[in-house]
Amino acid sequence: MDTRAVIFDFGGVICFPPTEQQLSAAAALCGLSTAEFLRAFWLKRGEYDRGQDAVSYWQDIGVAAGRSYDSETIAELVRREIEFWTRFDTRVLRWAAQLRASGLRTGILSNLPRPLGEALRATPGFLDHFDHVTFSYELGVIKPEREIYRHAIEGVGAAPEQTLFLDDRADNVEGGRATGLQALLFTTWEHFVARDCARFGLPEPPRRAP
Repeated sequence: MDTRAVIFDFGGVICFPPTEQQLSAAAALCGLSTAEFLRAFWLKRGEYDRGQDAVSYWQDIGVAAGRSYDSETIAELVRREIEFWTRFDTRVLRWAAQLRASGLRTGILSNLPRPLGEALRATPGFLDHFDHVTFSYELGVIKPEREIYRHAIEGVGAAPEQTLFLDDRADNVEGGRATGLQALLFTTWEHFVARDCARFGLPEPPRRAP
């Protein structure tokens, strides 16, 4: 397969998911159990990822706990959520750099809110691994809506059928396939290296531990 570009999802692909300890601590701050927190966290996530302000998002979570959070609590919750998603998988980042060195284009396509996106843009060296970045809050559209995939495809400058898209959610993978991308459900790095990388004609990734 003639692959000219690779587009990466962020959460669950470039970074590891939050730990149980991180989730339980944030849930306690919200006055919720971890299970209740996760339900509330994802319930209206789409609007937050489209660009809704952080205060409205976290106050909606407060409704589930019968609480109204003050500005200090919201600022702390925003800080904690940024920490959720900043444990980068350095194996993936090294591979992205390897792809670029091999002449392939790389991109990020992610649903995420403004505070996280701004933190990533301010992280020294992080975006240097990618030729193009598509963050949902900057466009007001989210996966699996067609427009956001088109933005990412145009940004990497390769034909959809020559672009591999990696995402850890099946609905986002299906959305990618609907726009013509070679979209693949990403489960683990180890599985990808062992079973999927070679069949897309891509350079073998580094095998060092993260």
